[in-house]
Amino acid sequence: MAGTSDQMRTAARLDRVPDIVVITGMSGSGRTQAMHVFEDMGYYCIDNLPPRLILDIANVVGINTGVGRHLAVTCDLRSQGLFDEMFDVLRQLGEHELTVKLLFLDCSDEVLIRRYKETRRRHPIAMPGESLESAITRERKQLKVVRDRADLVIDTSHMRTSALRNRIRRAFSELSDQQLLDVHVYSFGFKHGMPVEADLMIDVRFLPNPFYDPTMRNLTGNDAPVRDYVLNNEVTGRFLKAWEDLLDVVMPGYVAEGKSQLSIAVGCTGGQHRSVVIANETARYLQGQGYHVTLSHRDLALAEKR
Repeated sequence: MAGTSDQMRTAARLDRVPDIVVITGMSGSGRTQAMHVFEDMGYYCIDNLPPRLILDIANVVGINTGVGRHLAVTCDLRSQGLFDEMFDVLRQLGEHELTVKLLFLDCSDEVLIRRYKETRRRHPIAMPGESLESAITRERKQLKVVRDRADLVIDTSHMRTSALRNRIRRAFSELSDQQLLDVHVYSFGFKHGMPVEADLMIDVRFLPNPFYDPTMRNLTGNDAPVRDYVLNNEVTGRFLKAWEDLLDVVMPGYVAEGKSQLSIAVGCTGGQHRSVVIANETARYLQGQGYHVTLSHRDLALAEKR
């Protein structure tokens, strides 16, 4: 049942998105990667913040002003004093009507040992002469009380970065899965150079070219006569059906992979007529599917200056 429908969409996105997320967990379990995900979601992020400063930072960045901003902080909680401080702060935040969730990242000892050996890093709490295994065991004991109080525990032992990204986004984002993928659709002309940043590129030079009609030569794909000329063609109709079917296959795959940005380039000879029309139609179709889409026409200004 797909993890009970992803654990009922991670408990209805943890009872909606909290004002503040505190990220902690085992050293080497992926806290840095988690912070990057929150940054991509638009959270105001601070690494290694002492718990007592969370409320002050929340006030400074306007978390409680109703403007829709959210705060994510990582806290290193390996001393008992910081444990007590954290729980006091959580109560204090509630008194200020700020919602806060505690995210704990865990990982098996075996995987943590392998990660530290691969990176040749020293465990942050290892004492002189102490083995890596001993330091991990000691840290796990110290963090047990925090893990038990966490609102969400994610075990990253066998989790790819993309899977961790998806799990966090589904729990802590107000946007749908489709909206979390920023899609940039743009037209271009091959004679002005190939795009280098495109994830997907489609060549529409096989479509009928309005350039050869003198009444449309100086128009663009944003003008109704050109748009109608391109779209009211049997070949274009068959192509758009196949193109949209392809997008229906690949777009959910990019979402499932946790991709945060996708660039789709549509090219014709000069970037003035056909590619502009098809880029517009592509953007319109994807917007209708719930994706966050930006649209641009890379070489249109060059064509208009001819």
